[in-house]
Amino acid sequence: MKPARPKRTRLRDKAKSATPTLSDERLKAVQDAIGHKFKETGLLVRALTHPSAVGNGDAVRDSNQRLEFLGDRVLNLVIAERLIERRKTESEGDLAPRLNRLVKKGACAEAVRHLKLQEFILLSDGEIASGGRERESTLGDACEAVIGAIYQDGGLSAARKFIEKGWAPQFASAPAETKDPKTLLQEWAQGHGLPLPDYNVLSRSGPDHEPMYEIEASVSGRGAAVATGPSKREAERSAAALLLKSLAGTP
Repeated sequence: MKPARPKRTRLRDKAKSATPTLSDERLKAVQDAIGHKFKETGLLVRALTHPSAVGNGDAVRDSNQRLEFLGDRVLNLVIAERLIERRKTESEGDLAPRLNRLVKKGACAEAVRHLKLQEFILLSDGEIASGGRERESTLGDACEAVIGAIYQDGGLSAARKFIEKGWAPQFASAPAETKDPKTLLQEWAQGHGLPLPDYNVLSRSGPDHEPMYEIEASVSGRGAAVATGPSKREAERSAAALLLKSLAGTP
């Protein structure tokens, strides 16, 4: 009769057996939806694994958190490059709110819904019961992780192809003109549960007929930016645009 294995070994084996996975059929289905055939399918499984699904495993190693970090950077690069190529006459102040709109968590969640990837995300029973499969942050994180996985498996061109496919409806509906930067900054703050932006006049110079205002725009706890303009309104708009640029991609 074989001696019983130590308890620590049994627990370790239990944790290993609990590692999330997808059947071959579901792996094929999700790759078809994504439009990329993985050389290393383990990357895809990890990208779709929410931390709650890891159980006794290592959440840093086995969940999608690290791939999400990578994918966020790849997404910002691809979208910024796309805007530069297609908006040749727009300034940084015009491009920043466009970038922010297309890389925010809600845009990523919308891409997941467009490709119907939410059904493939691996979640714990408790997370599913609490509505995790429809939660914007969960979908957005998974989307960024998938981008990171594609980038590691197939490079930047493969990641760009996925983004073009997933964001197609959002690209098609992009407004010809952007909203006022102050409006966009206010929406960003409200979307992140933060107080409304503050605008403070730092200085006023020049003669009465040709004044120059220096104004600081700030969002509590998230940063500030300073810009100048011939009127308070113009300076506030420029400062808001600069702050939006610095906040682009911020979770």
